[in-house]
Amino acid sequence: MSSTPRKRPAPDALVAGIVVVILVALVAAVFMTGAGATLYPPEAATEQGREVRGLYDIVFAFAVAIFIVVEALIVWSVLRYRRRPTDVDLPVQTHGNNLVEVIWTVIPTAIVLFLFVISWNTLNNVDAVSDQPDVRIHAVAGQFAWQFEYLDESGTKVATQLVPSYDAATGAGGMAVPVGRSIQVTLDSPDVIHAFYVPRFLFKRDVVPGQTNRFEFTVDEDEAGQVFRGQCAELCGTGHRQMLFNVIALSPADYDAWLAALVEKSNATPAPLPSGTALNVTASGVQFDTAALEVAAGAPFGIVFKNEDPAAISHDIDIKDGGGAVVADQEVIAGGTSANYSYPPLAAGAYTFFCSIHANMTGTLTAK
Repeated sequence: MSSTPRKRPAPDALVAGIVVVILVALVAAVFMTGAGATLYPPEAATEQGREVRGLYDIVFAFAVAIFIVVEALIVWSVLRYRRRPTDVDLPVQTHGNNLVEVIWTVIPTAIVLFLFVISWNTLNNVDAVSDQPDVRIHAVAGQFAWQFEYLDESGTKVATQLVPSYDAATGAGGMAVPVGRSIQVTLDSPDVIHAFYVPRFLFKRDVVPGQTNRFEFTVDEDEAGQVFRGQCAELCGTGHRQMLFNVIALSPADYDAWLAALVEKSNATPAPLPSGTALNVTASGVQFDTAALEVAAGAPFGIVFKNEDPAAISHDIDIKDGGGAVVADQEVIAGGTSANYSYPPLAAGAYTFFCSIHANMTGTLTAK
C-alpha cells in the first residue's frame, strides 16, 4: 500500500522571516490606529520643544528597530535549535565566536556614543539663554499658587500677574507671551521645591528654594491664540493639585496691549470701600487673624484686607454659602500688599469666608 507523503515543514529561515514581517506589521498597526500616540509626547509648540521631539524620534526609532531584531532572533533561535524527536545526541557545541563578539560589542557601543552626542547637543540647545531676551518673566512658585512678574530690560518689575489660570469667559488670568519672540523665565521659590511644566513645551524645570533657575523658549508663530496647560510637577504639599497655570500665546501686537493693561492694573489705586460696614482682616503665617465675622443682612459691606505674608504667598477672601456655592470671588493679592474688597448684600444666614489658595484659611461669616 502506498502512503501519502508528509508535508515538509517550512524552512526555519522562512518562518523567522514571517515572524519579522508580523512584528513590523504589528508596530505599524499600533501607530496607524492611533494607539501609538500614547507612546509619543504631544506636538511641540516651541522652538526648543522641537529639539526635544527630534531627539525623542531618533531614540524611539532605535528602540523599535532593536525590539524587532531581538524578538526576531529569539523566535529564530527557538525554531532553529528546538529539539526534534530524532535528536538523541547533544548538538555540536560552540565555544565562542570572535566575529560575533566583536559585532555585539561594536554596534551597541556605536549606538550609545551616537545617542550621547545628539543628547548632549540637544541639552545644550535647550538650556541656552541669551543676554538680551525679548521678554523677561520672573515666575514665583509658593505653596500653593504661581505669580508671574513682568520685567523690563533692566530687570525691574513693571507688572505682576497674580491670577495664574486663564478664564476663557473673561479673558483674564494666565501668563501671556508673544509668539516668535524669545521669552526668558527665571524661577524662584520661597518655601519648597516646585517645578514649571508645560506638556506642549516638552520641558520641565525645577524651582528650588535659595536657587534661581532660568530657561528660555520661543513659541511658534502659528500657535498664536493657543492656551497651554501648565502645572507644578513636584509634589509640594497638600495643595499641590491647585498649582495649575496657563500660558497664553498672543501675537506681538496683542501681547503689547495685554501687558499695557496689566501694567495699568498693577499701578491702579485701590477701589474705595462701599458705604456701610467695613471690616478689617489680616493674613499672617498663612492664617487669618480672625475666625468669625459678622455683617448686616441685606446690605453691602467691605473688607480691608492686609496680606502680611512674604511677597510670594498670595491670599484672597472669597465667600461661599451653606451649600458650598461661591457667592463672592475676589482677586488674590501678593504678600506685603493690601486691598479693599467690596461684597454684595447677603441674605440672613451663615456663610464661610476662605482663601481660595490655602484650604486651611477659613472662618464663619454671619449675616443677620
